[in-house]
Amino acid sequence: MSYAYHGKILHAHLSEMRLEIEKPPESFYRKYMGGSAFGAYYLLKHTPAESDALSPENTLTLAVGVITGAPISGQSRLSAVAKSPLTGAIGDSQSGGFFPAELKFAGFDAIVLHGKAEKPSYLWIKDGKAELRSAEHLWGKKTDEVEDIIKAELDDAKIQILQTGIAGENGVHFSALISMANRANGRAGMGAVMASKNLKAVAVRGKMRPQLADKKGLLAHAKWGAKNFPDSDIYGMGTHGTAEVLGPQNEGGGLPTYNWSSGVFESWVAISGEKMTETILKERDTCYACTVRCKRVVETEKVSPRFGGPEYETLSTFGSYCGIDDLEAIAYANQLCNLYGMDTIS
Repeated sequence: MSYAYHGKILHAHLSEMRLEIEKPPESFYRKYMGGSAFGAYYLLKHTPAESDALSPENTLTLAVGVITGAPISGQSRLSAVAKSPLTGAIGDSQSGGFFPAELKFAGFDAIVLHGKAEKPSYLWIKDGKAELRSAEHLWGKKTDEVEDIIKAELDDAKIQILQTGIAGENGVHFSALISMANRANGRAGMGAVMASKNLKAVAVRGKMRPQLADKKGLLAHAKWGAKNFPDSDIYGMGTHGTAEVLGPQNEGGGLPTYNWSSGVFESWVAISGEKMTETILKERDTCYACTVRCKRVVETEKVSPRFGGPEYETLSTFGSYCGIDDLEAIAYANQLCNLYGMDTIS
């Protein structure tokens, strides 16, 4: 593969504890490109239509996009695709952060998980090499504990880890995949699917940057974007995060309120992005190479900044949807979901 891709897909056959590297032809990449399309391809190819979502027959694909790993804003995205235990249909869940870019740097364009390991395991990938390791000591532990243990075990604080939490281990149909203890592939129950395979986590590290066709030109565009971002219509997304849209949603009558019996929440200001910025916001975080820095990091007496902070959807589902206007309570609920690996929206 000349540009953007490594031309390698890692297949983990967990029932056999066997790893296989597929090298698809260029035509495959041109047709499916990456991300969700990769996931749909492998799901339809390997998973029987009538199979149970939590059976070994289900196929879980973790795939990045064409430009993931390039030094520009908005590219570090991961698609997790499998049959959903929540809906019985195709589940396609997205996340950002640093794991997606690091997976590309580790030398693979996607990981396809087949079968079920006999005992709890985790997958360790570094610079094009992969191995399956025991995770019996990680089973039943919270997301922050798992992060700390794996990084200490592999003696590298810069490792990126995607994991299923205690919720997934217990088969919660809306359990998430968590990275950095605060980024989530939240929708469709992908955490339960990974846990059903006895796979606790995927840890990645690498220095295999994808080759760019015109690196100089791309960097020039990235520099222009960063310089002009303050004048753009989405600048507020960086200042107040995704929570910036809470006000417009309320004004338009589309803010989930009182179990969707209403679209207007009278106390919306108390849980708005602006109020968060004024009160409990500690700092702004980002995804790999992104200048927007929309990720909220909050801190209170009960809420640790390690677990990030609530986004728009969380503010609405734990806030207006339930008639709650206590911002700290919403942030604490968000922390618990990240700690145990649950989707804050479902």
